Amino acid sequence: MLAKSLATENSASPAVSADEKPYVPPLAMMAIVGFTNTQAPIPPPSAPYNPNNNVVVSPLSFFYGGAITDHIGAFQQVTWNAPPAGGFGTDPFAAHTWTWDNTDVRYADSTRFGIFDVTYGITANNNPTVQDPWNTTPAWAFPYAASTLGNGFGPTTILDGAFAAHVASVGAYAFIDNLLYLEATVYTTLSPNAQNSLGTDPFDAPGLFDAAPYWRVAFEPHWGNHWLEVGTFGMAANVHPWMAAGTAVTSTFPQTDNYTDIGFDTQYQYQGDNYWITLRGSYIHENQNLNASFANGLSFNPNNILNEARAYASLAYGNNNRVVLTGQYFSTWGTPDALLYGGSPNTNGWIAEIAYIPFISSQAPGWPWFNMRLGLQYTLYTEFNGTNVGASANNTLFLYAWFAM
Repeated sequence: MLAKSLATENSASPAVSADEKPYVPPLAMMAIVGFTNTQAPIPPPSAPYNPNNNVVVSPLSFFYGGAITDHIGAFQQVTWNAPPAGGFGTDPFAAHTWTWDNTDVRYADSTRFGIFDVTYGITANNNPTVQDPWNTTPAWAFPYAASTLGNGFGPTTILDGAFAAHVASVGAYAFIDNLLYLEATVYTTLSPNAQNSLGTDPFDAPGLFDAAPYWRVAFEPHWGNHWLEVGTFGMAANVHPWMAAGTAVTSTFPQTDNYTDIGFDTQYQYQGDNYWITLRGSYIHENQNLNASFANGLSFNPNNILNEARAYASLAYGNNNRVVLTGQYFSTWGTPDALLYGGSPNTNGWIAEIAYIPFISSQAPGWPWFNMRLGLQYTLYTEFNGTNVGASANNTLFLYAWFAM
């Protein structure tokens, strides 16, 4: 789910004006070709990959994005993902390579309410935070390209992708005077059969829930060449865990695990003379009341806390910002749970990336719709699964070419 922009740090500077290109249908595609080296080899079984130094094409995505009527539009993504290291195992729902991906269908209109200009609408989407206008919430956060063979951020909150492509929703939003954004959305999980038909393994999510409210409030003042955003977002879900995940049985326990996620985010951008500076930060706190998991031997504790934080700085520079330098600190910490996490969830480290976007301000030779981002990314772990002993064995070098058209 990596397709918001090849140049998302500088979305205010389009590569080529629309007048320079003939009309084409609102269809697009992208592919990421990546080379991955991990400090320690992939533990066996690694097939269909080598123990180390692998070149993988993943993901490959196709998009529709544009107006359907004067007030209705859609962003729809279908993705092919390479199989995981070690194959799909015995999970009968896991053997999917094609899947529906980020999808957001909207109604939008504008009006004037007293002295305020208001843009308002309805969103129906399949991934909490995919509808968000900023790159601070999980669906569109850095890293925009990541190795499929890397080791990730450790355990994540349910709001950070746990139910992506497992849910459907409907919600309402309003943007008041281009300053205050408000949204309320309700999600429900799709049935296991529906998820499987859409190419999603239902067991990749913690379970099923009937209705989960999501909220978003953000304030974005703008002055001169400065943009600032501060906001909060969150979700509450009562999840029925799977009774026999990884088997053909899709029954859930009658009890629920109750999750409450509350997040805070901020972003500052400065537009200089042929450069942009971007600073971003986010924090999500999750309370877990594991009534079902604890009663059925799936968690060691009846209650847990999980936190995740990200801090990001970026400089996009030169010839309409062709070169992008990015650094990020990430940290996950919370209550140790021998059954849920196999120990401690505590994982933290740094990501450094340099990227080059050759056609951001000029057309690619022979094909004006072609674009590309070349990146070199390194992830360094200072703690992994609760220990700094051997954490560096998870360090990952990722060299990628991201193609889009």
